[in-house]
Amino acid sequence: MTGMFDLTGRVAVVTGASRGIGEAIARAFAQHGARVVVASRRQEACSEVAQEIVAAGGDAVAVACNTGSMEALTALFGEVEHRYGRIDVLVNNAATNPYYGHVLDTDLGAYQKTVDVNIRGYFYASVMAGRMMRGRGGGSIINVASVNAVRPGPLQGIYSITKGAVLNMTRTFARECGPDGIRCNAILPGLIRTRFSGALLADAGQLEHYVGSNPLRRVGEPQDLAGAAVFLASDASSYVTGEFLVVDGGFLS
Repeated sequence: MTGMFDLTGRVAVVTGASRGIGEAIARAFAQHGARVVVASRRQEACSEVAQEIVAAGGDAVAVACNTGSMEALTALFGEVEHRYGRIDVLVNNAATNPYYGHVLDTDLGAYQKTVDVNIRGYFYASVMAGRMMRGRGGGSIINVASVNAVRPGPLQGIYSITKGAVLNMTRTFARECGPDGIRCNAILPGLIRTRFSGALLADAGQLEHYVGSNPLRRVGEPQDLAGAAVFLASDASSYVTGEFLVVDGGFLS
């Protein structure tokens, strides 16, 4: 593999990589030569993805990690340091949205869980990765946000709020870590056909509205995000930082 999109030898950690968008990104990274750490809550699910990547000729290991837990995040990056001694790419993708309903009825437990995973998890994963990247030539941090960060989704209040915070976080890390060669960008997916989006996909009215407002007239697939992630991880985007790459079929246009 040669060229600007080559990731050969780079160590990439992808959270929420046992299925959906994270899995598609992990597989694409491996296809472009990266050594991929497949991280998600369940070891068995992570191992299944990692084994399939290896069987296809890629390089991958599985590490269970609940990004809502500081202990689990510390263990994840400790394992990466022990195994590779470096990290070149971090994809913050693991997220949660336990509440689907009117914002005034948001349960405190659902609120706290959403904030812990979608904000605190992204923040501390970026801090831990950034500390490893600093002094080693830099790296790329990619935050998977959402179009909800720009246009809050109906009945998705706290989720939309946390994704808005991710955009500000992205530019904060880009500005402060740029001098260390660390780039930080965000991908904003539209509605993607994953288990995570099950509530929206099952809501006929919301689904019809989204598809009807989308110039491409379809729901996205996880693979639609893979190319954007490879671009932001690779030298093809070496002068890109603090940017938001929207992948939504034109929904926000």
